[in-house]
Amino acid sequence: MPFSSLASRLQLVFLLAAPMVLPVFGQSPQTSRNALPDAPGLSPSLQDASQTQAANPPAPQSAQPSGSLEGQQTKRILGIVPNFRSVSADTQLPPESAKEKFRESTEDSFDYSGFIFVGILAGVSQAEGSTPEFHSGAAGFGRYYWHTLADQADENYQVEFFFPAAFHQDPRYYTLGRGGFLKRTAYSFSRIFITRTDAGGETFNTSEIVGAGAAAGISDLYYPSPERTWTKTGQRWFLNVGLDGGTFIFKEFWPDLNSRFFHQKN
Repeated sequence: MPFSSLASRLQLVFLLAAPMVLPVFGQSPQTSRNALPDAPGLSPSLQDASQTQAANPPAPQSAQPSGSLEGQQTKRILGIVPNFRSVSADTQLPPESAKEKFRESTEDSFDYSGFIFVGILAGVSQAEGSTPEFHSGAAGFGRYYWHTLADQADENYQVEFFFPAAFHQDPRYYTLGRGGFLKRTAYSFSRIFITRTDAGGETFNTSEIVGAGAAAGISDLYYPSPERTWTKTGQRWFLNVGLDGGTFIFKEFWPDLNSRFFHQKN
């Protein structure tokens, strides 16, 4: 797999996400604070009202109004793409059992939308001829497709189930939901290297880094011999990690996109 092919796949993910994410931060906030008039300039009636309000302060309000979509993840993005492992901002969840981690990795691997995404990646790979041994035409596309599908399923099980269960790590994505674009982008991409433990602390993301590498190594079992070199395996490893990083960024900003444009409830 040439490096240009690997880079183009990562670019595809960011090109799909960037046009949706950037407009959220390219507009001015919807609300702003209005300056209050100085007290000496208040009329007697307004002064009376101010004194009454001071004597009876309004009840405190929550940071997010009831029904707000701010920071709230949905089970699917646009009702199609699975988003089962994303946790809404300021939400604490109990640790997952090994069985739950296995179930979620299976859902991610064989969800109907995943077959569409695999087809897109396979088409890009075939157009670039990233694996010449697969050749072209319909038969060639079939080879690209099932190899890509196997790569995705293998990586999902390693990163979301096997290593999280073995090292007691939480494979879910916890939304930051606050701060500027750069801060949240840096946070989401850093989740490649930092994850939560089942006990609620933070630790090096062995599940992602080692799991993605293990998946790349396993793929050598079914790729043609010219594709089993250290360089080729390392490129697949980098691609797995890069795709996950792009996915984390999109998940971080999905609640903002949903709140502003789509208003999807679940």
